[in-house]
Amino acid sequence: MESRWTEEDWKRCCGSTKFAKEMAAAAPFSHLDHALRTARHIWLNLVDVNGWLEAFAAHPAIGTASPSVSQWCKEEQSKAMSTVTDTTMEELKEWNRRYMDKFGFVFLICASGRGTPEILAELKKRYTNRPIVELENAAHEEMKITELRIQRLFATAEVAAPSVASLDPVTKAGDRLGIIGAHLTAVPKTSPENITGTSLRSKPPITTHVLDVSHGAPASGMEVILEKWIYDSNQPPTFAEQDHPGWKTLGCSETNSDGRSGQLMDIMDYIEPGFFRITFNTGKYAPMGFYPYVSIVFQVRENQKMEHFHVPLLHSPFSFTTYRGS
Repeated sequence: MESRWTEEDWKRCCGSTKFAKEMAAAAPFSHLDHALRTARHIWLNLVDVNGWLEAFAAHPAIGTASPSVSQWCKEEQSKAMSTVTDTTMEELKEWNRRYMDKFGFVFLICASGRGTPEILAELKKRYTNRPIVELENAAHEEMKITELRIQRLFATAEVAAPSVASLDPVTKAGDRLGIIGAHLTAVPKTSPENITGTSLRSKPPITTHVLDVSHGAPASGMEVILEKWIYDSNQPPTFAEQDHPGWKTLGCSETNSDGRSGQLMDIMDYIEPGFFRITFNTGKYAPMGFYPYVSIVFQVRENQKMEHFHVPLLHSPFSFTTYRGS
């Protein structure tokens, strides 16, 4: 019944062009559950950071009064507008401006059913976040808004569907996005002939992703090398052993347009414990930057053999950050 829906219909649900194209291509959907699961997959795995920002930009700031604001937006913000006062409206405008200045995109929150005081309190709270954390929060809120709008789309077609509450916990909108959402926890699809090893896994146990935070975009074309310390697996490599022959290269790759590296090691059910080193050729990527390369050494312990280790790099010419993702 929903095959008549076009890319423009899907773009009403989410302002990302990539999202709309992928949803249109994935149709038809047998029921709402099917459409929601597909939407989550597309948003988390196929839409890149630029697509996220495009979707954010399609939303007016909370409290905006303009003929260009869509009817869906007006309805979603109806409780906020019914609880606003002249004072809270001015405060909301001021904090919206501060948020935009700091993060570069509109403050995004699923406003349906929320009053202005609640929204304003959340805005102030999230304003203290680091930009990379707030990008994750915004992507999470965008997904919730998109789900509500997809439900509206199905409702207009009078399609019988299970409620969102009936979905299993793993696939609810509350899924924890790894920072940056699933972009930092995903790896690019690899053709079958390039995938080696057995697996209950769908990706290698160690992956990475690089974000150029100075441009707010994925870092494309950065060389990445993954190594394992084989000299003495019981003793960690020391600072003086950076060039020791005990480091064995497992794989190398170059980040793609989404900032994701290719496969750096075999896909396997259990990763052998030990010490690993992932090195990024930041000097080649940013010749005028401060760091010729960045190496990150980390340990996989015996009780972590079945876990996934995502080691992203958030890079700018004069700083970098990393952490263990999921």
